[in-house]
Amino acid sequence: MRAVVTRVNHASVTIDGEVVGKIEKGFLVLLGVHKDDTTEIASWMADRIMGLRIFEDENGKMNLNPMAAGYNNLLIVSQFTLYGDVSSRRPGFSDAARPELAIPLYEQVIAECKDKGFHVETGRFGAEMMVNSENDGPVTILIEK
Repeated sequence: MRAVVTRVNHASVTIDGEVVGKIEKGFLVLLGVHKDDTTEIASWMADRIMGLRIFEDENGKMNLNPMAAGYNNLLIVSQFTLYGDVSSRRPGFSDAARPELAIPLYEQVIAECKDKGFHVETGRFGAEMMVNSENDGPVTILIEK
């Protein structure tokens, strides 16, 4: 599983002109599911996203996770292209999980974050989405398991 986590001032996802997910300050998470991922990996990923300490403390150091900083907003968007193989100029996506595996694991990450008190907005799995964000920092972290 791969996640690109960006600290944002605000972010939204639009499908066919309709905003389907929108957050203020928090994390925009682009989440890719690998064909060999498991529920254990999804739990690890959710925990890692929620605990990521990339908000500044009172000393200006990146030392606070979103909850501790008071920004418990997550916009989680599925993105199979994170597993694009670019060994040729036309990417291949054979390492990305098929929907029958990817959807439940994507939904598991969302559910685990919600269960811990995060406000979670999402895109729509498999839809053509427009993602808009204002990066804060910019701070962007790649998490992989």
